[in-house]
Amino acid sequence: MRRLLALFALCAVASPALAQKDPVVPDTVSYEKNIEYTTRRDQNLQLNMARPKKSDTGPLPCIVCIHGGGFRAGSRDGYNAQIVRMAERGYVAVTISYRLAPKHPFPAAIHDTKAAVRWLRANAKTYNIDPDNIGVTGASAGGTLAQMLGVTEGVKEFEGDGGHPEQSSRVKCVVNVYGANDFTKSYGKSVDAHEVLPLYLGGNLEKARPAHVRSSPLYWVTPNAVPTLCIHGTEDKYVHVEQAELLVEKLKAASVEVELLKLEGAGHGFKGKDAEAAEKAMIAYFDKHLKKK
Repeated sequence: MRRLLALFALCAVASPALAQKDPVVPDTVSYEKNIEYTTRRDQNLQLNMARPKKSDTGPLPCIVCIHGGGFRAGSRDGYNAQIVRMAERGYVAVTISYRLAPKHPFPAAIHDTKAAVRWLRANAKTYNIDPDNIGVTGASAGGTLAQMLGVTEGVKEFEGDGGHPEQSSRVKCVVNVYGANDFTKSYGKSVDAHEVLPLYLGGNLEKARPAHVRSSPLYWVTPNAVPTLCIHGTEDKYVHVEQAELLVEKLKAASVEVELLKLEGAGHGFKGKDAEAAEKAMIAYFDKHLKKK
C-alpha cells in the first residue's frame, strides 16, 4: 500500500493539471493531440501541442514540457492545461511522452527527449517555431530529464536513434522543477529512491554506481551548460532541496547563469500560491531567454 501511495503521489504532483486532460482551449489557440514525433521498436511516441493561431512577429519561441512519475509512470496529458496557457502567452508549447522504466531503463528517456527537440527543429516551418529559441521544463523525473538536455549538448551517447540526426537537440534554457541532479546522494534523503532508482538504473547505488553518475545532470555540467532556473520546495520528501542547491553551486562554479527559487514549506508538488509562484517564475524566465527583445 505504501508503494502504491508513493507512486500515486509522484504521478499526481509531477504532472501539473493531471485531472484536466481536456483543457478549455480559447479561440486564439490551436490545440492538437497525439502528434507522432518518433517511432520506436515497440511504440510510437507522441506529443500534444498548443500554439497561437495567429502571430504578427514571425516564428515563435517553443517550450518543451516533460512529465514526471519516477521514470516509470506519468503522462504527458498532465501538462495539457499548462501548454494552453503558454500558447496564450505567445509560445508554441508541447508536452511529450517518453519510454518508461523498467522496460526501458536509462538512457532511453534521454534519447526520447532529445529526439523530440530534433523533431521540433525539423518541423519548425510547419508549426511556426523559432528553432533558435527552444526551452525546456519538467517536474520531478521530468526536471531531471530537462536538466540533462541543458548539460549534454553534443554528447553523442545521449542522442539515440530517434530520427532527424541532422538536427541539433540543443535547448536555450531550462526550468528544472524539483528534479534530482545527483542520484548518488538520493538514498536516505528520499522516501522512495530505493524503489525508483534501481528500476531506472539497473540496480542500486552499490550495484550500478556508474549508471547513477552518468544519469545525473550534476556530473555533466561544463561552461557550455545553458541558463537554468531551479524551483524547489524546502520540505520536499521525494527530492531533497539539496539536489537543487548542489546543481546551482556547480553551475555557478562553471560560470553558467543560474537562479534558485526556494518555496518555503512546499513539498513535492506545488499547490495554491506555491503553484502560482512557480508558474509565474517559470514564464518570466522563459520570456527573458526565449523572446526576442
